[in-house]
Amino acid sequence: MDSRDDAITKHEQLLLHIEGLKVGTKISVRKLAKEMSVSEGTAYRALKDAENLGIVITKERIGTVRVEKKPRNISEQLTFADVVDIVEGHVLGGADGLHKNLHKYVIGAMKVDAMVRYIDAGSLLIVGNRDNAHKLALEQGAGVLITGGFGTSKEVKALADQLNLPIFSSRHDTFTVASLINRAIFDRLIKKKIMIVEDIVGSKPKMHALKLSSTVGESMALSEQKGDPRLPVVDEWNRVLGIVNRSDIRNLPSEQSIEKVLVRNPVTATLQTSLASAAQLMMWEGIDFLPIVDRNRKLVATVSRKEVLQAMRDARKQPQLGETFDHLIWNGFADERDEEGRLFFHGFITPQMATDLGTISEGILVTVMNQAALRAAKDMTGNDFVLDNMSTYFVRPVQIEDPVVVMPRLLEASRRACKLEIEMTHMDSLVAKAVLTLHSIEHG
Repeated sequence: MDSRDDAITKHEQLLLHIEGLKVGTKISVRKLAKEMSVSEGTAYRALKDAENLGIVITKERIGTVRVEKKPRNISEQLTFADVVDIVEGHVLGGADGLHKNLHKYVIGAMKVDAMVRYIDAGSLLIVGNRDNAHKLALEQGAGVLITGGFGTSKEVKALADQLNLPIFSSRHDTFTVASLINRAIFDRLIKKKIMIVEDIVGSKPKMHALKLSSTVGESMALSEQKGDPRLPVVDEWNRVLGIVNRSDIRNLPSEQSIEKVLVRNPVTATLQTSLASAAQLMMWEGIDFLPIVDRNRKLVATVSRKEVLQAMRDARKQPQLGETFDHLIWNGFADERDEEGRLFFHGFITPQMATDLGTISEGILVTVMNQAALRAAKDMTGNDFVLDNMSTYFVRPVQIEDPVVVMPRLLEASRRACKLEIEMTHMDSLVAKAVLTLHSIEHG
């Protein structure tokens, strides 16, 4: 009943074959196609999917290599290969060391003798066309990034190959290179903070599914045994057909097939779906159970609304790393309470919020009022909300460095929704107004 059919496509056979290769094995499209008796086009697509899954990488001057998939949220460190891609670099030597992690970046804006104290193993020296500095860095166990599109000597390239320490060149200047790397680290911190479905299904016990031929009695027995009120139904290829609810079959004869009572074409998500998106999807559809499928719609896991919301609450307790645009916009605002205990916000319009004309961007204005509404609604109800709809009115322009006050007022609230009016004022004069309807993700 919970067994799976072994019938798989050629594409999946290729992925399983690649996954079974020893780490460090070199893979070519032609060799893979010959070994598995498929076309080179099919082999190429499988290699690209394997690269997206993180089990192979393509290295310059080496080719495609089988690697160990990195667990999510373990480290925000970049590898030399990551930096090569970020700065649009060209590898000059030491390609075998591209997979190594970095922990430190050093800009060589000093005499060579002074660089020694700053360079250590695992660091990356960012420097121009100074061969003596290149050699020094390699001898200290560091990689080298040469800016300005310059190269290096044959001696240094040979040393890099010998030590398996990458030395690569970028056409960008030192400031641009440092900015690109800093941006990449910043983005990685944000991605690390965002939880996806894969983060919560990895630790779940083995999943159980029903077949279309299963009976009501078998479904009830499995549901009660596993404590799941809902079970997915799959076909012989493990593709999701529907969902069976225990409440829908409770009073049916035990020998009856579930084919006529299952909920067909259910809403699904993938392992890469963010938890916030999964929660919002279940809220919009009014469901508490979400099958997780791969790109071929084959079942890989299931999650419930309770599991998603609990994981989201736990994530908020973790240190917050990196800032999104919403956070950057809201950084200039502080919260206070009036005499009646109602929450309101005040802040200044920073230059980054302005248009070329010196007035606040309408998009920024909408974001500020939306953030104020979400925070006020959570303060009033304790629930998390998502925006359903919003009507905005821009009364008069706001200029740079103008102090503004954002006042939320609750118009209507229910178990599932919340309607608020937001007023933004400057010197007691109304500058913008919005009416928002928010939907709670705590309730379907």
